[in-house]
Amino acid sequence: MTDKVGSTPSIALALGGGGARGLAHIHAIQALDELGLRPTAISGSSIGAIMGAGMASGLSGKDIEVHARSILSRRAEVLARVWRSRPATFSEMMESGLRLGQFNAPRVVGAFLPEAIPETFQELKIPLHVTATDYYGHCLAVLSEGDLVSSLAASAALPAIFCPVERDGRLLIDGGIYNPVPFDILEGKADLVIAIDVVGAPSKTSAKVPTTVEMMFGATQLMMQSIIAMKLESRRPDILLRPPVSRFRVLDFLKINAIMEETAGLKEELKRAIDAAFTAAAKHGA
Repeated sequence: MTDKVGSTPSIALALGGGGARGLAHIHAIQALDELGLRPTAISGSSIGAIMGAGMASGLSGKDIEVHARSILSRRAEVLARVWRSRPATFSEMMESGLRLGQFNAPRVVGAFLPEAIPETFQELKIPLHVTATDYYGHCLAVLSEGDLVSSLAASAALPAIFCPVERDGRLLIDGGIYNPVPFDILEGKADLVIAIDVVGAPSKTSAKVPTTVEMMFGATQLMMQSIIAMKLESRRPDILLRPPVSRFRVLDFLKINAIMEETAGLKEELKRAIDAAFTAAAKHGA
């Protein structure tokens, strides 16, 4: 690692969406912790926004891993938290008609967040930029001030699972619909931009034909990969890593042990990429 006092390039970190696949982001955060690097800014979509909020709150990668394992390693604990997040009354459940995607995103996200995550962006220790999709505005929404939990919930509000989130007069849904790996919004905020893509792609794990729900999630993955490919044609982050997550599904949170084990190589891969980037920057500046 390049080690010149006062000359270490600044970094910004973009964490992509991908549901349970985003547990792999913990390895990236731990890599930065072990290198003693603190991003000047963080951006995130969906699970990436939630992981980014943990880091921006001052939690270490180890803190985030301990919290995630303490919940996701126990099916009963997950079900209990989901149950507490259900519609409070029958009338609330029926208000918009009983349908797929009934869960209240702020309630569910709030039930799983670490206590260290504050109520507002202003209380964070690192600037955080959360992406969501403005459903009626037909555009990307970047949230970076005000209420934090509702912003994280909006970014994670996948239509097949959650109700949309109303915020600042806008109806917001999953940020991955418009920007699955929001590295572009960090342009100019650091010397080096690091992006972690955990979208994955449909993976054939059996001879069975995918269910309708599996096809819907898989089609969303393909759409997001298309968006990422188009973005990369016009600009690229300085470091882009894609851990092996394709065999996991968006809701495979209970498979945290398998996800963490299969993506463990991301930590050293990121360290090597940063070392190479810092070395190149030092030669360029020499």
